[in-house]
Amino acid sequence: MILIVNKYVLGKSFKGVSLWPFVILKNPELKKDETFINHEKIHLRQQIELLILPFYIWYLIEYLLRLIQYKDRFLAYKNISFEREAYTQEMKENYIKERKFWAFLQFV
Repeated sequence: MILIVNKYVLGKSFKGVSLWPFVILKNPELKKDETFINHEKIHLRQQIELLILPFYIWYLIEYLLRLIQYKDRFLAYKNISFEREAYTQEMKENYIKERKFWAFLQFV
């Protein structure tokens, strides 16, 4: 994981984004936020499991389907299976070590 701080890359509503192998952060204080970093580590693991490019394709398709379903951008984002896994498990310190392969599927 390579942390990069750049406030210009992200939109207003994003604190950070994982683009394997990078995590781009809006501000340097986020480096100390263990829950946030754990959330992004979960995304990096998901990306590796799906061989990176298919992750982004799946993410976009699922976002579009959830947007049709919920008719709300924030709800669509929060209900993407990858996000549901990351938000649900981000507080668990050892989750990455204990996580089963393709664990996001239980959140589809």
